[in-house]
Amino acid sequence: MTLMPPALLNREQAILEFNARVLAQAQREDVPLLERLRYVCIVSSNLDEFFEVRFADMLDAAREPGSAVSSRDIERVAGEAHELIDRQYGVFNEQIMPRLLEQGIVIHNHADRDEAQRHWVARFFEREVKPLLVPVGLDPAHPFPQVANKSLHFVVRLSGKDAFGRDNRIAIVKVPRVLPRVIKLPQQVSGGRQVFVLLTSVIRAHLEELFPGRQVESFSQFRVTRDSDLEVDEEEVANLRHALRSGLTTRHFGRAVRLEVVNSCPEELSRFLLEQFQLPNAALYRVNGPVNLVRLNELIDLTDAPELRFVPHEPLWPQASLPRQKRCFERLRKGDVLLHHPFESFEPVVQFLREAVEDPDVLAIKQTIYRTGSQSVLMDLLIEAARRGKEVMAVVELKARFDEEANINWAERLEAVGAQVVYGIVGLKTHAKMLLVTRREGKPGGKHVLRRYAHLSTGNYNPRTARLYTDIGCLTADPDLTSDIDNVFRQLASLGKARPAKRLLLAPFHMHERMVECLARVEQSAREGRTARVVLKVNALTDAELIHALLRCGQAGAEIDLIVRGACMLPPQLPGISDRIRVRSVVGRFLEHSRVSYFRWGEGEEDEALYLSSADWMSRNMFRRIEVAWPVLDAKLRQRLIDETLQPYLHDSLDAWEQLPDGHYRRIEGEGRSAQQALMRRYAVE
Repeated sequence: MTLMPPALLNREQAILEFNARVLAQAQREDVPLLERLRYVCIVSSNLDEFFEVRFADMLDAAREPGSAVSSRDIERVAGEAHELIDRQYGVFNEQIMPRLLEQGIVIHNHADRDEAQRHWVARFFEREVKPLLVPVGLDPAHPFPQVANKSLHFVVRLSGKDAFGRDNRIAIVKVPRVLPRVIKLPQQVSGGRQVFVLLTSVIRAHLEELFPGRQVESFSQFRVTRDSDLEVDEEEVANLRHALRSGLTTRHFGRAVRLEVVNSCPEELSRFLLEQFQLPNAALYRVNGPVNLVRLNELIDLTDAPELRFVPHEPLWPQASLPRQKRCFERLRKGDVLLHHPFESFEPVVQFLREAVEDPDVLAIKQTIYRTGSQSVLMDLLIEAARRGKEVMAVVELKARFDEEANINWAERLEAVGAQVVYGIVGLKTHAKMLLVTRREGKPGGKHVLRRYAHLSTGNYNPRTARLYTDIGCLTADPDLTSDIDNVFRQLASLGKARPAKRLLLAPFHMHERMVECLARVEQSAREGRTARVVLKVNALTDAELIHALLRCGQAGAEIDLIVRGACMLPPQLPGISDRIRVRSVVGRFLEHSRVSYFRWGEGEEDEALYLSSADWMSRNMFRRIEVAWPVLDAKLRQRLIDETLQPYLHDSLDAWEQLPDGHYRRIEGEGRSAQQALMRRYAVE
């Protein structure tokens, strides 16, 4: 009997639940103190993006006729956001700050500073800050200024009349982004401690100096968050790069969705700001501390206390599988190499590309670019390859959210040296991670052949994040797989139909269909009483069809474990509906980012499949992006992936959380086993 599928969980609430798990890291006594503060900052950064994108999308959806998003949904999500932010500031003020004080690390407000410190701050204000501040008194000739997304401002109420005898009481002070938000006082005025002052405190102490002849009656710092999705009609623009370049300037002034003020902000001023930004009362967030905790990362960086940070982790070069003394091409002709970041180094990927650039027999290099950062050794190598006369093709995803400007700059630099740059497919983001090298091989004077070598990855071509995110990379010379990769690059450039792939799964064409087929085979095996197993590791699970296919598998008798770092809309452990489905989330030192899908539909070696992928199990990844997934056919490599990316996480009892049927999470209590820590020990540099 087929049961009615349950109602899926709310995606936005699932995202907030994930951030609650991140905040819980800030409360762990076994996490170094400055790292606990960093988790507080990460929550703020995540919530900024949540409001800029997800919550803004909810508001847009609610305005559409017949929308499934109701005002009650918005109120519920906003209420949970308010509650989470209140908890975040509670952790910051009641747990982190007192512990920092115990360690001799202190943030001094004006009232806390002694005479020598006040004198130093006054000189700093006069020299470094005041020349950059432009207070704007509001009147008909000075309307409320443009306030950019997430920029810091003060709103001030003044006494008396201005210099021209008019009764304009409200002024706005913009705080330039170029100013540091955290300032470390010199040792001579710190009394043996590490003393910091926040820029807001410096300005607050000297506000009246900006308004000669008037008194400051009340004030508050404030910050507005705006809808920051770049809206470009790709069908209508002649040049996507130029359209996005112009759109970057207007992004900062999208529709306001959230207003943050300090909790001491007078009602009169908060009401005035809400009116200016056309926001309801529910969009006001009163916080007990700085309105932008993200910038406290500066304090972490400035603090001299290595014992309060994680012990540095040095990724291991995979000497056994990829000896340093051997050329990558020579090794890959003998078989594939898997790299498990950040436990293993990302440097072999850089070395692979460097060898290709320096090798005169390499004729062509093709690579996708999604998030590489504003500085990238890989992009520098591609530019050098083009300068050396190699055929270089770069598929640059210009719409990688918040990386648009960096990617546009790389595209222009690549084009300037003669590389062929394409921007993927109109309407689809190119999220696949592929690097393909074509090399001419053969004996001198003999017949030459062209051989391809490739790198595929679940993560980005970014050496910095490769030290912080868990991902799987695959270096291969497999003829079928590299041929498929070449066909994808051809299709992205020519827009023509590609030949049927032999190994590679490509979204939006057949990846989703193949995942559904694998689940159907597992379901059938369960109905026949044979072994039926699914283990999935992804960042998010929100695609309704895949969720329903998982539910059918579970109802047929398959055992299903889902390791979902972030949003999961499948309600597990519902009696008779999803009681064979277990969902866990692992939040530890590293950001879980690898995507691994394992299926077993029988007892034989041929009755299992394991795929690595750049795609999460979300509708956008399956239908609105260029994504790849590839099977791991070598039994030893497949077992290694099971042993490193699946089994340890299913037994984690330190960093793991169990999802409950209502979408809330409960920390798994046990012997304190951590998958990440175990992998760090396994790959420790001797």
